[in-house]
Amino acid sequence: MATMESLIVTVNRIQRACTVLGDHGGDTALPTLWEALPSVVVVGGQSSGKSSVLESIVGRDFLPRGSGIVTRRPLVLQLHKTEQWVQEYGEFLHLPKKKFTDFSMVRREIQDETDRMTGKSKQISPVPIHLSIYSPNVVNLTLIDLPGLTKVAVEGQPDSIVQDIESMVRSYVEKPNCIILAITPANQDIATSDAMKLSREVDPTGERTFGVLTKLDLMDKGTNAVDVLEGRAYPLQHPWVGIVNRSQADINKNIDMIAARRKEREYFATSPDYGHLASKMGSEYLAKLLSKHLESVIRARLPGITSLINRSIDELEAELSHLGRPVAVDAGAQLYTILELCRAFDRIFKEHLEGGRPGGDRIYGVFDHQLPAALRKLPFDRHLSLQNIRKVVSEADGYQPHLIAPEQGYRRLIDGALNYFRGPAEASVDAVHFLLKELVRRSIAETQELKRFPTLQAEIAAAANEALERFREESKKTTLRLVDMESSYLTVDFFRKLPQEVEKGGNPTSLSADRYAEGHFRRIGSNVSSYVGMVSDTLRNTIPKAVVYCQVREAKQSLLDHFYIQVGKKEGKQLAQLLDEDAALMERRQQCAKRLELYKSARDEIDSVSWAR
Repeated sequence: MATMESLIVTVNRIQRACTVLGDHGGDTALPTLWEALPSVVVVGGQSSGKSSVLESIVGRDFLPRGSGIVTRRPLVLQLHKTEQWVQEYGEFLHLPKKKFTDFSMVRREIQDETDRMTGKSKQISPVPIHLSIYSPNVVNLTLIDLPGLTKVAVEGQPDSIVQDIESMVRSYVEKPNCIILAITPANQDIATSDAMKLSREVDPTGERTFGVLTKLDLMDKGTNAVDVLEGRAYPLQHPWVGIVNRSQADINKNIDMIAARRKEREYFATSPDYGHLASKMGSEYLAKLLSKHLESVIRARLPGITSLINRSIDELEAELSHLGRPVAVDAGAQLYTILELCRAFDRIFKEHLEGGRPGGDRIYGVFDHQLPAALRKLPFDRHLSLQNIRKVVSEADGYQPHLIAPEQGYRRLIDGALNYFRGPAEASVDAVHFLLKELVRRSIAETQELKRFPTLQAEIAAAANEALERFREESKKTTLRLVDMESSYLTVDFFRKLPQEVEKGGNPTSLSADRYAEGHFRRIGSNVSSYVGMVSDTLRNTIPKAVVYCQVREAKQSLLDHFYIQVGKKEGKQLAQLLDEDAALMERRQQCAKRLELYKSARDEIDSVSWAR
């Protein structure tokens, strides 16, 4: 099995990588990897000795000190054990690659970074500071120091500060993978301990809580904390640990932490009250105890962590596949990419026309509903009124009356009637053009691969609409030609039947007498209406054929042909401009790729240490 150190080192490395990437979930339903990895959270009231405990564990004096709220932002502290010959140093996440070997400068940077976020007021911020310390005098461990719990707001703090701090602390300690290090001063009644009260609420069984008693050397003479340390006064599942921190006099004398550790060991070894517990007291023992427990928790959580990592990898790979590969820099590859994207759009556009996607049925609706309705609404009743027929026929005859049938009158009436068909013909062309433009817009929106490239989207839309305009003009010419052809040559059989119909009416002499009577004009109107109806039936069938042939068929076959020619002439720089990706998508892909790399690396590392022998 993997050693304790290798597991914790691996988890520390993964946690740091998560932090670098800002891997805090946000857009995924899965828990974050950071949340799944156990860590130790230090909780305590103000002036409970939290900072001294941390410095004792680290063996360095590096935390800001003062009265009131000193810790005003969470401090994520990662300890990395190094070889004995390696010089100790600290490194902040916000100052990568800058090593702090002077730990007084670490203290200064923590203070300055806190002030950068909160100002020089006494406000707090939930945004953590990340600090890694590399030293041969530490154990591998991740500790999170939080602002001290308080009961009242002081000058310069909002009234909500008490609740704000508690909410921040709860957000950490409520997580099931959090190990709670509850700090309580020994010279304070344990029943009033803020840290123990909160830990009991979030961890009622005490399974995740380690109790630490500080300031044992400051208790009143004749009193001790043996009942607490031996687990009788306030039992926990884990043993209590007593700590003796440096006194203010020691701090003023600049006694280093190594000497302070030695002094602490001597205190417990020579104490009449705690001598029998000396081997399980002190900051060094606490660090080892936490590290050992952290290792056991990590080992127990490994199956769940591995499962989370695998699910996250699947999710990220699916998203990357959806977002597409990065754009190639080679001009040939860029041209190929553009053509592939055009074909993807064209495929979806054809699916709309051919029924695989909705929209094409609306074109049929133009021919089945709109065109017939428009033809029915043509004003033939007004054109073929008795008054208009008499006027047209009379004007056509001129100074000589017609002999048998008013041929010129018929022609003028028919020409005038057929001219009305131009409107429905043009309207059909425009309606189909509008629908094709709408299908182009929808097809671009539905082409997932194109979402990355707003410039190319705009170019394809412009090229497609330009092509549709050309198709519309050709379609309009063709449909109007159909109408003009009906006007330019009237069906001969129609005229041949007219004299026969007249003769069937009876006496030609009486017909001659009725030549300008109302019945005569009614027969003319009826004959013209019959002919116009015949033409209307013809155009109702031929206009859709012309529109489909000139617009729909051309859109299916050659919508982007002109665009392909233009793209083929472009140079590499122009092609790159077409593939100018949406900035948000580029950023999203980069983040997904980095997170995927992180998760795969985490899986490999965990696998390697889990099965190490």
